[in-house]
Amino acid sequence: MRNVALAPAAAPPLAGGLADSVFSAAEREPALPVLAYRAGSAGGWRTMTAAELRDQVTDVARGLVAAGIAPGDRVALMSRTRHEWTVFAHALWAVGAELVPVHPAAARDQVEWILRETGCVAALVEDEQAVMTVGTVCVRLPRLRHVWQLDAGALAGLVADGAAVPHTTVESLRRLVPPDATAAVVHTSGTSGRPMGCVLSHRGLAYPCDTLLAGWAHTAAPSGQRPSVLAFLPFSHVYGLMIMLMCVRGGILLGHEPETAEAALTSALGTFRPTYLYGVPSLFERLYKSFLRSAREAGRGALFERAARTAREFAAAEERRRLGAGPGPGLELRLQHALYERTVYRGLRAVLGGRVVGGTSGGSALGRELGLFFEGIGVPVHDGYGLTETSGGITTQPPGREKSGTVGTALPGTGIRVADDGEILVSGPSVFQGYIGDERATRAALRDGWLATGDLGRLDADGFLTITGRKKDVIVTSGGRTVAPGPLEERLRAHPLVHQAVVIGDDRPCVGALITLDPDFLAHWRTALALPGDAPARQAREENALREEIARAVASANSAVSRAESIRVYRVLPEPFAAADGLLTPSLKLRRDAVVRHYAAEIEAMYATRSRPRPEVREPAEWDDTDDVFR
Repeated sequence: MRNVALAPAAAPPLAGGLADSVFSAAEREPALPVLAYRAGSAGGWRTMTAAELRDQVTDVARGLVAAGIAPGDRVALMSRTRHEWTVFAHALWAVGAELVPVHPAAARDQVEWILRETGCVAALVEDEQAVMTVGTVCVRLPRLRHVWQLDAGALAGLVADGAAVPHTTVESLRRLVPPDATAAVVHTSGTSGRPMGCVLSHRGLAYPCDTLLAGWAHTAAPSGQRPSVLAFLPFSHVYGLMIMLMCVRGGILLGHEPETAEAALTSALGTFRPTYLYGVPSLFERLYKSFLRSAREAGRGALFERAARTAREFAAAEERRRLGAGPGPGLELRLQHALYERTVYRGLRAVLGGRVVGGTSGGSALGRELGLFFEGIGVPVHDGYGLTETSGGITTQPPGREKSGTVGTALPGTGIRVADDGEILVSGPSVFQGYIGDERATRAALRDGWLATGDLGRLDADGFLTITGRKKDVIVTSGGRTVAPGPLEERLRAHPLVHQAVVIGDDRPCVGALITLDPDFLAHWRTALALPGDAPARQAREENALREEIARAVASANSAVSRAESIRVYRVLPEPFAAADGLLTPSLKLRRDAVVRHYAAEIEAMYATRSRPRPEVREPAEWDDTDDVFR
């Protein structure tokens, strides 16, 4: 078992609750803008100062007291990423109540499960549809006393109801909140079953935020500028919640963008102009594909691809230099990079608002090539690692020693081990208090002060952690070969036409894959192909060209693994996986078991198609070519 020793904590210990930061910020700099949100149909940005945020939090908290919300009561919050989310959460914490975030796209059964499991006494939802969702299950939730609707003026109503409650009541309640009290019950994504409610304390949620602020805040903006972050990830998941808390606690201007469609997000980036990006790998994949698509539409596709290759090579050379493994980019590479800086990279950064100096990717592994690309264009995006059970991030890249393809090193005060079977174990102040209502699962996860994450990884000699997969996702073929699907899927998605990929092969003679296509890029690809001839002939040639493209994607993925671990059969599906079909979680993570069940017939046909012509074949090593099956 390899162990990285605990480092001294970089941030002072928390003395009270999470709401305290709002009040201390207002006392220090009352006129400082701290929140931003779109106002009106024109789409301009309105800001809220530290004093205004404190006053709104206090007034909403008074309304909560008037509604009978007491310390220890649990209240659900089901909304997209809006500034009211930030206000309401801190109002709950100010009176000692506990937050239960619910994803706004959660299904009715999931909403019922979460509200019943946590015993919520109230719920704040965003719109009429959410009111109807909660309303259909109210009869089975006897403890639920209030359902408030944001779009119907819920916060204004609470403020009015609390007008008679003295300000000193909120102040007294806030000062009674200890750091180890429960702040939130945040649920896991539920990729392999029901989401599990993780009990997180004020101290646990504050620790990674304060540690990152203490050691990394200077990297979040150009020198002399105030950092700003555009929040569009859902606050209902711990990653988004950590971003919100870090900004509020660190005085970082926090913009709220509820829409995640490409057009809305591009507009928000261009007008809010953040200095730092927090996202998930799919966001950065989308950005790359958008850059490539726009370049091809402008007739500059070849130029972009040369510039992208130079960016990756330049970033890789810089990485070798800072890690003491090379001299850095040579003269010719520096000249090429300087040329593309003027002609390509500057324009790409402008799409992101023109002020972004870096970013962090979380939720799943960011491909090394993608990370090198963004670093090479002047926006270094590095992987971090964390879980709901760890209150957010537990690793990050050390400034000046970043290593692409890893998730960095442990945060100060956090311990990381890799067990003999490859499982990552974690300890530290941010580790959760347990799963709500499930002592057995809690005992299984917490072992002698260490959290068993269920993730597989390895630590190098410098303490950098690389995630290699999930224990439950590892495939074992009928020949006994074990395969981690994550790296193969990541490389498949690197092709612009590939939208999603699920690698399969449990108890099968070889590894296979289910692939969906990116609808936007597919439309662009078809337009750019512009094949001549009548419709039937054109369609046949187009299908052949598409087969060749997907075959290239599969070959590229296979180049990173041994022959026995490579994808030998695959099927391209007609539609992407969707949350509405139960194939994705609300946070858009794959539900692998659900995908395999849903496409059981297609999987059987895929393997049968390959095996029928060659009944004598017993070992996948004898399968000379991959079999592409388009449905």
